[in-house]
Amino acid sequence: MERIIAKRTLREFWEKHPETEQYLKTWYDTASNSDWKTPNDIKNTYANASILKNERVVFNVKGNDYRLIVKFNFEKSWIFIRFIGTHAEYDKIDANTI
Repeated sequence: MERIIAKRTLREFWEKHPETEQYLKTWYDTASNSDWKTPNDIKNTYANASILKNERVVFNVKGNDYRLIVKFNFEKSWIFIRFIGTHAEYDKIDANTI
């Protein structure tokens, strides 16, 4: 079972972008109840997820209109929300270091 830090970030985002609420709630529930030990485990659940350097994974939200970047600590089963934003906002950051 994964521990996600911080759901509040997701909630604040879906309050501003209600079209993302159902996706983010589903992602949160799926991630919380998963036992991902490797990036391949994530890919088995989310085939379109992009595995990056530094234990980061990018998830497409709402048909790739938005991007969610999380950092994993597989050893401790922790997931850290690092970024959520539009595709245009995503293009302005370095997903490997955020």
